[in-house]
Amino acid sequence: MPVKPFRRATRPARRASLASLLALALLGLAALVAAHALLWRWTGDRIEAGFEAWARIRRATGWQVQHGPPQRGGWPFAATLRLPDFRLAGGAATVPGGMDWQAESLVLRVVPPRLDRLVVEARGRQRLRLAATEIPFAADRLEAVLPLEADVLPREADLRTERLRLRAGASGGALEVQRGEAHLETSSTAIEGEPAVLLTLALEGITLPPPASGSAGPLPRRAESLSGELVLTGPVPAGRRDLVARAEAWREAGGTLELRRAALRWGPVGAEAQATLTLDEALQPMGAGTVRISGIGPAIEALEAGGALTPRGAATARAVLGLLARTPPEGGPSRIELPLSLEDRALTLGGRLQLLHLPLLVWPRRDDAPPAALDPSQPRRP
Repeated sequence: MPVKPFRRATRPARRASLASLLALALLGLAALVAAHALLWRWTGDRIEAGFEAWARIRRATGWQVQHGPPQRGGWPFAATLRLPDFRLAGGAATVPGGMDWQAESLVLRVVPPRLDRLVVEARGRQRLRLAATEIPFAADRLEAVLPLEADVLPREADLRTERLRLRAGASGGALEVQRGEAHLETSSTAIEGEPAVLLTLALEGITLPPPASGSAGPLPRRAESLSGELVLTGPVPAGRRDLVARAEAWREAGGTLELRRAALRWGPVGAEAQATLTLDEALQPMGAGTVRISGIGPAIEALEAGGALTPRGAATARAVLGLLARTPPEGGPSRIELPLSLEDRALTLGGRLQLLHLPLLVWPRRDDAPPAALDPSQPRRP
């Protein structure tokens, strides 16, 4: 039988097929947009509900949490909650003298696909008051990254900052940090010797404010880096007891504050330190540590060139410090190792030479009695 010739689809048929494909593509795109919008709304609800729960807990423990009307945004790339005129104040039961932090705005942000991470960003000019000390500051970037877990407060955080500027003193000069990173971990179940709070810090490009006299100092104003690791060992007493009772219980349980490592690079000078502190019977800091300093020779030359040391004083310093300097076993430039101790609020070198006398640390109480420093001669509250 004869074979029928193959016929191509007519132009109207091709147009119909293309229109169907385009319609399906548009329908699929609309479905994706709708799903993304639902996810954005769900994430925004989760952020706002989580913040409200956190604020309720803070207010129930005596803190003030204030802000303007919340504003949602960030679509399509993120879900954000902006809190204008944010303020967090209180904490006298845990921070001696209390604290008060204010920021032009606080932004909470979740960026897909990391729905388990919350970014908290503080924007604009800010002000921090700790007891009687007030610190105005601002930064090009200042944020913390926290894990998001249902019904659980975050136990760790990563903090980052860029071009942090802090106003120092009444002169109006600013201390500037070009870049900084920190990591914080907490554990409410830490036992004796285990870290209850762990803080690691790394700062780069630290520029000191200009001296009040206007003349250049003997050392450069810019320090290259500062890093360290600070550990508060447990157990940390829980509950609503006043800070004095909690500090006493922490001390009796063997709690310590350890500076496990600290390193500074400042021009010709390098320094490293370790220390362990606790509280004495009067709840005043006590402990011991070691500081190792290298680059003493260039530092003395800089002090002499800047007029901080006379030629005779510089020669004496070289002679005395030269006797103390040692070459480390691993090699490198010679360094000086200085043992320090803190007892009865006196910081001494080698247990003999007093360097400074610390002010009395005053501890607040939860009752209506005025804050008072503990003294072994004073009667203890039952």
